[in-house]
Amino acid sequence: MPDGESLRQVAHSRAPLSTWVGIVLLFALFGVIVLAVIGPAPRGSSYEETRAKKRMENLKTVRDEAAKALTTYGWIDKNKGIAHIPIDRAMELTVAELAQKKPAPAGPIAAAEAQTPAAPASPTPASPAPPSSPAQPAASPSTRVPASPSPQPPQSSSGSPSPEPAKTP
Repeated sequence: MPDGESLRQVAHSRAPLSTWVGIVLLFALFGVIVLAVIGPAPRGSSYEETRAKKRMENLKTVRDEAAKALTTYGWIDKNKGIAHIPIDRAMELTVAELAQKKPAPAGPIAAAEAQTPAAPASPTPASPAPPSSPAQPAASPSTRVPASPSPQPPQSSSGSPSPEPAKTP
């Protein structure tokens, strides 16, 4: 009769074998379940072809609706009196409206004037602005832009006011 030691070795050596067999059977069962679930699903190019046909039909209906909206008359909001007209007619009306209007003359394009430095200490009379040359027409009063005030000189941080230029009599 075999002793107890040899029986334990046989029992321990067979346990891993039965574990492996169980794992393989579980994988096989999982595979069968996956095939049963996925089996009826459409496969191959027929599924993609049907999806492509549906997309083409949707695209055709959207294009037909857009073409109809661009080429026909119709109401957008009847209560407010808003309608749409064919785009060709809208372009004709716009061109006719623009042809009736005279273009407004463009004013001169003037560069921003450089700001002058602070007034000099000597009393010199302010010279008037030079008259505009005939090549440059003067801007009309309605198109003139008011001049921005000159910037104030920075105050000193000590709190004392900045010295003022001496006034001559």
